[in-house]
Amino acid sequence: MQTKYKTHINKIGPSIADFLGEKMLILFGDNAPAELAEYCLLIDIKNLESDIVPGDTLQLGEKEYNVTAVGDAVKKNLSSLGHITLKFDGSATPELPGTLYLEDSEIILPKSGDFIQVVTK
Repeated sequence: MQTKYKTHINKIGPSIADFLGEKMLILFGDNAPAELAEYCLLIDIKNLESDIVPGDTLQLGEKEYNVTAVGDAVKKNLSSLGHITLKFDGSATPELPGTLYLEDSEIILPKSGDFIQVVTK
């Protein structure tokens, strides 16, 4: 198993549940603008070790999700801002450049202090 990316959640914005109906979670580094931070999982900004590809696994707290598609800007945005959208709809084609698409699954909200990592098995 190779870890491509690992960070941890420092804070969970109080309005994060607003996007659950759209099957989305938003990640942002601790430098997120205040008006956005309340909708985000605030994380440490870390470099991506290698490209995320479909078939990789995203671990969010205790739950694992299969990666189904990767937007063109995910690597750059995640490494520089810690900012991407996680979309849990099973899309095989990335519609938005800053979005990481994951299997259509129930979203289990992580807790502050939980790790987020992407691994290749």
